[in-house]
Amino acid sequence: MKKIIILFALALGISTANAQMLGKNQINASADSLRGTLTPLRTCYDINYYHLDVKIDLDQQSVAGSNEFAFTAIQDFTKLQFDLFDNLKIEKVVYQGQNLPFTREYNAVFVTFPKAIKKGSKDKFTVFYAGNPVVAKNAPWDGGFIFKKDSAGNPFVSVACQGLGASVWWPNKDHQSDEVDSMLISISVPETLQEISNGRLRNTVTKPNGYKQYNWFVSNPINNYDVTFYIGKYAHWQDSYAGENGNLSIDYWALQVDSAKARPHWNADVKPMLKCFEYWFGPYPWYKDGYKLVQAPHLGMEHQSAVAYGNKFMKGYLGRDLSGTGHGLKWDFITIHESGHEWFGNNITSKDIADMWIHEGFTNYSETLFTECTDSKQSGSEYVIGIRQGIENDIPIIGPYGVNKEGSGDMYPKGANLIHTIRQLINNDEKFRQILRGLNKTFYHKTVTTAEIENYISKQSGLKLDKVFDQYLRHASIPVLAYKINNGVLSYRWITDVKNFDMPVRVTLKAGGYTLIQPKNEWKTIKIDQSVTADNFKNDPQFYIKTKKE
Repeated sequence: MKKIIILFALALGISTANAQMLGKNQINASADSLRGTLTPLRTCYDINYYHLDVKIDLDQQSVAGSNEFAFTAIQDFTKLQFDLFDNLKIEKVVYQGQNLPFTREYNAVFVTFPKAIKKGSKDKFTVFYAGNPVVAKNAPWDGGFIFKKDSAGNPFVSVACQGLGASVWWPNKDHQSDEVDSMLISISVPETLQEISNGRLRNTVTKPNGYKQYNWFVSNPINNYDVTFYIGKYAHWQDSYAGENGNLSIDYWALQVDSAKARPHWNADVKPMLKCFEYWFGPYPWYKDGYKLVQAPHLGMEHQSAVAYGNKFMKGYLGRDLSGTGHGLKWDFITIHESGHEWFGNNITSKDIADMWIHEGFTNYSETLFTECTDSKQSGSEYVIGIRQGIENDIPIIGPYGVNKEGSGDMYPKGANLIHTIRQLINNDEKFRQILRGLNKTFYHKTVTTAEIENYISKQSGLKLDKVFDQYLRHASIPVLAYKINNGVLSYRWITDVKNFDMPVRVTLKAGGYTLIQPKNEWKTIKIDQSVTADNFKNDPQFYIKTKKE
């Protein structure tokens, strides 16, 4: 019974970790399409700059202020869509000194201009709004504002909104395909507290009624869901890392009541993480904005240049090893995982949330690479194999497009194991490393599709991987290698959803090692050593497949 309880707790931990950041806002088909589809009312303009200027009232749990949209017209238009949850009131939309008419449908807002905005022209408008944003019940899994107290009773407030959408608390073009080029984040909070956001602090301004405004400038492209704030009584200290692109600033923000334990805990992982990830993925993508690790009132989130940390200064995932190998208890899961997103998720961002496996699969694999960097290649392999126990193979890990819905939570460990399997097919770690670095260089600060990632890896590896990607990404089941052995002859074939599946795999053709074979959906045969039987035949566990004795 004790073993069952332990296994259940581990499975629950893995399920919870894999569900992390998978907020849902599925109101109905119409609302989903308005949120997830790129209509002409959204593609007609490209966002260049936001200035979000808001006051957060902690007592009323409310937000009030404005956001300026500066954009370039992609085509002639008189009407566009932006997004803001309908529980927040739009007071006015101002354009060239006059109020614009607007209508609302669910969380979509449609603005009509007095005359056509011409293709190629640069223009701007400002939305003034106020209200009480959704308060998260279990952040970061559901999303919204988080209002807590630290252990000394001080306010401890933040937001997490991936999946649910940044429009839960501020007006914006809420679609991952269009990242704003730069942004000024101005947050006013009670003057007795500190506020931290993305980018670098420009200045603070004293405001009426006991408030202070913090002005943070993000000089790099940023996705809407990454825009954040942290409010509390913080201790702040600085460090730097001599990285590939020069001196990278490191800023640590821990609650004052936790700073003594935060310092040694964070110091143990951050610089080794930066060294490892720059080696495998290329330069940290946000040198201009720096790297910040900020204590948050929720478990964690990949907020660009201001990573949210809430793992209670424990090793593993809240003290648990999701791989069951022991390797995951040698480092802090949230520090490593959420920082890995600076490359995959923040630097390379999927255009549609349906392709979120690009964020989570590669970032989950960053845990394997960190284990390899700090321990050994064998330990890294054991870790990625271990996390397979959390895979359900329930639905495909690519979700439906155009409705703001992600695929299976398997995108975390299954995505990592797909990448690990492709690494075996490439069979050249330096080439594999250059592919990972090349992805971050080729798609630097860009939004992408799964097809673009697939094509890049296939081209750079020189391998035909289309059927491999199809089976692992677009179908729930993984490849099954059916086999039978009679009189020293192995008969084998793939059982797959994808027709003409032909992925090579390593298996035991003789005792003490693995040999590469190339199964197809039709039966093939090969002579094997007499020591190999139907009962001891197995595949190399580095490949994520199943076997079936027939």
